[in-house]
Amino acid sequence: MAQEQSASPPVITGLKGLCPRCGKGHLFQGFLKVRPKCEVCGLDFAFADSGDGPAFFVMSIVGIVVVGLALWVEFTFAPPIWLHFVMWTALSIALSLALVRPSKGVLVALQYHHKAAEGRIQK
Repeated sequence: MAQEQSASPPVITGLKGLCPRCGKGHLFQGFLKVRPKCEVCGLDFAFADSGDGPAFFVMSIVGIVVVGLALWVEFTFAPPIWLHFVMWTALSIALSLALVRPSKGVLVALQYHHKAAEGRIQK
């Protein structure tokens, strides 16, 4: 089965949440749910299983950013602990929500681009 490639790179297509084949249809139905198929080209999104990949990348990025900033703020300004709690909880939630959808879109687009599939044992 030959796959047509989108005119735009898979990372850009994924960040925009567009179909990895045509680059025009929407990938998501709602916030994180992947549509059954593309409304423009009809690509079946049954292959799209990003698993825990987006959560891992988001946790890693948010963790590094928040811990780095918290250490810098602590050593520079020494605010009270309650202020740390409020600032870093809010930042963690905001960054996580902002990054999870684009990261899922990128992983699905890269999965399509590289024809990634479940492993099969050949007999």
